[in-house]
Amino acid sequence: MPDIAPPKPQIPVEDLTRIDIRVGTILEVSDIPNSRKLVRLKVDLGFAIRTVVVGMKQERENPREIEGLQALFVVNLPPRKMAGVLSEAMLFDLGYSDGIVPALAIPERPVPNGTRAG
Repeated sequence: MPDIAPPKPQIPVEDLTRIDIRVGTILEVSDIPNSRKLVRLKVDLGFAIRTVVVGMKQERENPREIEGLQALFVVNLPPRKMAGVLSEAMLFDLGYSDGIVPALAIPERPVPNGTRAG
């Protein structure tokens, strides 16, 4: 079991309110050729369908197993090109920073796509 990291320094609550975390349904997972780690997600966020590039190729035997699941996404980051593909959000997962196999952060029951966290 990995060591549990200590909490980060406190921040003003206003900083947290600047992060826009939304629920989205993962419609499709596809390979990014010539990348050892990255896959492309097609995600329905309610207000738009966006491409999200994530490094989960080596974390899951079959990345397509998450198709159809809802997960949390940070949607107000600037788009970023990764392996030649523009990523328009960030998957909010659990465990990567602690050195464990990441797990999706998912709602306990289905909610409308685009629902805000917080």
